[in-house]
Amino acid sequence: MLRRGLLLICFALLVSIVSCNVFLPERFAVNAPMFAQMFGKTIDPPSEEQVESRFRVPEGFSLSVWAGDLGTVRWLKTTSSGDFIATLPRAGKVILLERDADGDGRSDGQRLLFEDLNRPHGIELRDGWLYIGETDAVGRVRFDAARRSTSGEYERFITGFPGGGNHWSRTLGFGPDGMLYVSIGSSCNVCEEEDARRAAIVRYQPDGSGEEIYAAGLRNAVGFDWQPGTGKLFATDNGRDLLGDDFPPCELNEVVAGGFYGWPYANGDNVVDPDFGAGQQARIATSIPPAHPFPAHNAPLGIHFVRDARVPASLRGAALVALHGSWNRTRKDGYKVVSLTWASDGSIEQRDFMTGFELDEDVAGRPVHVVEGPDGAFYVSDDYAGVVWRVAYGKAGSGTAAAPVAMPSRPDPLADLPPGERTSLAARGETLYASHQCATCHDPAAAAEGVAVKRLENLNARYDIAGLEALFSTPPSPMPIVPLSENEMRALAVYLLDTPSL
Repeated sequence: MLRRGLLLICFALLVSIVSCNVFLPERFAVNAPMFAQMFGKTIDPPSEEQVESRFRVPEGFSLSVWAGDLGTVRWLKTTSSGDFIATLPRAGKVILLERDADGDGRSDGQRLLFEDLNRPHGIELRDGWLYIGETDAVGRVRFDAARRSTSGEYERFITGFPGGGNHWSRTLGFGPDGMLYVSIGSSCNVCEEEDARRAAIVRYQPDGSGEEIYAAGLRNAVGFDWQPGTGKLFATDNGRDLLGDDFPPCELNEVVAGGFYGWPYANGDNVVDPDFGAGQQARIATSIPPAHPFPAHNAPLGIHFVRDARVPASLRGAALVALHGSWNRTRKDGYKVVSLTWASDGSIEQRDFMTGFELDEDVAGRPVHVVEGPDGAFYVSDDYAGVVWRVAYGKAGSGTAAAPVAMPSRPDPLADLPPGERTSLAARGETLYASHQCATCHDPAAAAEGVAVKRLENLNARYDIAGLEALFSTPPSPMPIVPLSENEMRALAVYLLDTPSL
């Protein structure tokens, strides 16, 4: 009885600390949105009145709950059929969210793809395979998007990831180089790791061979994406805790091969860490500072570069980042989706994109990941309300097609090409279009059964050659990565611009 009484007292004290933030100085403050989330619980999804009254998106956009009652939903991936695959790590499940075929503005339902996995988080689709990042492995299985089903055995083909400790998520991404990138967070708040793969991004051949540490010193780089046009890799990173409300910043890093990004010896703009930085001046001197700081404890997770041209010009090429929100802070901060816009001088401007998750210390959601759907809308996973949000430009309409942006007229993007060069490039591009079977996704007459066709219309009003080349080099999901040389990308771009409606 005495032991039970002591446990109850400790439990009650912990609840009071978490919910009321008492007894602790600033650097040790615990101010989580709700104690229950530590145990994987979610709150009721927002009502329509709450969506309208407290949540905000930019002028011209609409907001709705697209799928609900999902539990702690984390990562999203669109399929070639217009559905979404989502991971539920705490439940050990991977599910498929069906596209809105009936036009009521919500997913038509969900299907279980896998269960009993070890905290599945990151997901990728490539060459008919579904890749899943578990805490201790990467697995893959054959996936048929048209039939919404897997086939064959699920194979954990990369195993032996370090487990335990903090930061269990493993995020996946195929780069423009065709290699598989995996982020592995640190085991602790701040420490020196025994396994060099922790606090790093690791790179593999698609078959799992050739493991190499691509970049290190990244405490917990949960989200990463490649910037269209430049091919640069950018990753979010969560700064360490227990140094006060406003230090250190969380980070956006431009990640380069062999780069070192400071942790655990330095924080932010190479500020020496008070616990592990002493005597590490040489190592700190090699550290690459962040490309952009986020406020301390904002917990940036998913990052997605906008590739669709159906959004306002101010968003094209921007990155959307989900700020999951603080816990080690006396006043809550983060809890929103922001846009990052690159200026011509390389500087980055941050603006609010979706707010209302936190209002006067009351939390109604925590964004995790942002993806673009085939309808041009943005979909945001929320592991606290257990929903997927839809943010569409124009009227909310059905869930299948956001209202198109009225693009201003522009001159012929091929006007500067000599007629002979234009003709020869267009002819070569037509051959490439046919040889890579592009029509199977863009021509209703040639499309495979069950594929959500994306018509190519008025491309010359939305793109120029450079814009399409950037799209080919870092294609948006579910567009496949096609190995094209620079000359081939140029030829295909000229063909599409010369034949704007296919």
